[in-house]
Amino acid sequence: MTLAAVTAIPALLLVPSAGADSGDPVTLPPLRQRMAAEEPCATASTKVAQMSPWTHRALQLSRSWQLTRGAGVTVGVVDTGVGARVPALDGRVTAVDGAGEDCVGHGSFAAGLIAGAPTGRGHVTGVAPAARILAVRGTDTRGVPDAGLIARGIRTAVDKGARVVYVGQALGAGSAELTAAVAYAAGKDVLVVAPAVPDTAPRGADGRPDTRARPYWPAAQPRVLSVVDHGPDGRRPENAPLALAPDLSAPGDAVVGIGVRGPGHFIGSGSSLAAAHVAGAAALLRAYHPDLDAVATARRLTEAAYPEHTPRLDVYAGLTALLAAERAPAEKSPDPAVVPASASAGPRSRALLIGGGSLVLVLLVGAAMVVVPLGKARGWRPAG
Repeated sequence: MTLAAVTAIPALLLVPSAGADSGDPVTLPPLRQRMAAEEPCATASTKVAQMSPWTHRALQLSRSWQLTRGAGVTVGVVDTGVGARVPALDGRVTAVDGAGEDCVGHGSFAAGLIAGAPTGRGHVTGVAPAARILAVRGTDTRGVPDAGLIARGIRTAVDKGARVVYVGQALGAGSAELTAAVAYAAGKDVLVVAPAVPDTAPRGADGRPDTRARPYWPAAQPRVLSVVDHGPDGRRPENAPLALAPDLSAPGDAVVGIGVRGPGHFIGSGSSLAAAHVAGAAALLRAYHPDLDAVATARRLTEAAYPEHTPRLDVYAGLTALLAAERAPAEKSPDPAVVPASASAGPRSRALLIGGGSLVLVLLVGAAMVVVPLGKARGWRPAG
């Protein structure tokens, strides 16, 4: 989606909420992902969303918050940095190596989608508003990503205690260092979430957007939960880059979020924002089901999702669904047949002898009962 298109998105994508301020819809400034060298850094927005974003209802956040708000879970945000003075994240951001300054604003926006709390007049809230954020750089100060920075950012987030790591960038090529970092996170039971495609399609040799499906890193790596975006109608915008078999789809178009400072809001689109929503959902799951490991957390998110060609994130279902066992129990091998040992011949012979003797005795008694009366009647004389 072009910058002009984002700027023109009306606030009709906001829905009324209890306590929302009255007044005309506002037009929010667009989120940036890169800043040119000569551009000034992002500043606070003077616009505040007057209504609750459509994403809240799509994700069923009000129902999910009755169960958990993500307290006790830290999410690593490997991106452009996170403004340490953002009111929606007040007191819940730990920044590493200068990542508390965000010139671009993308990392702050994503962190707000993951864990932002409602402030003042706004009705914009993250998925896990009680989770903590660990900010680590995955780009330079102007938002240009680097595989080495992302790899080191993943490792740092893992070592600093993050249980979920969000990567806000999609690279056209991976590296051995990035592969090793993802494997390191998996070995430490940390779930890595990343956009399946960049927010805007790369330009081809002819200068036109190249939307052909191709792998992007780190999302293309095993054990990374790859996410693609969809809009309020459940579809992706035209000319969006195509993904290769993403794991999940989540709200990512016309998304309202926070800036680097102040209570104002911005609006943006892209798979990186969808991935932020999934990272927040993973934080809720790991808070509500602390016994789940990273693999089981990813499985709950994908298998409890709304069934589509690409499963659509359903936060509440992920928290409450009863899934089949991790694997079907192996069938028990039948016990080998046991042939009883042959009985000893001694008892059998004795039984036959006793039985035969008893039969002879019965016959003798019967014969006596016939012969004795006849003999008495003849006076024991031989038959004539």
